[in-house]
Amino acid sequence: MNPLDQLEPLIAPAPIDWWPPAPGWWLLALLVPLLLWGLTRLLRRLQRGRKASVSDNALDPLRLAALAELEQLAKPYGGAPAGPWLQQLNGLLKRLCRQHYPQSHSHTLSSRGWLAFLDSRCPAAGLTRWMILVEGAYRPHCTLDDKAIDGLNQAVAIWIRKHV
Repeated sequence: MNPLDQLEPLIAPAPIDWWPPAPGWWLLALLVPLLLWGLTRLLRRLQRGRKASVSDNALDPLRLAALAELEQLAKPYGGAPAGPWLQQLNGLLKRLCRQHYPQSHSHTLSSRGWLAFLDSRCPAAGLTRWMILVEGAYRPHCTLDDKAIDGLNQAVAIWIRKHV
């Protein structure tokens, strides 16, 4: 006699229903939609930030041309007369103001009024500190040191990039 014949027959397993799920699945069912909602908000915020930074860096063609012209101006390093360079800077700024602010008649301003107008459009540039910008062209032997030339050039570049 075979000992295997004495064993009882196998019991068929009961079918496993998909409902109700185990307790951990309830938690997962709540967390997945919450996680998807959080990811979509994060992606939208990142896209808005990227669009804002792209629009800040994108300059209109007039500003790009003005920046290119500013870089091409011959700077009076080494004690060269600064009057012609200062006149060119003023001319560049006045042309930009005539284009961007035609109703203000800013191109007719001079001296402190001109510098105050420039600072009202872009205080970050701080052009009121550079009175030499408006007076230097009228001085007979106006010269600037290299640090002043670089500082004024940088202030004008900031004004061109960021004026309202």
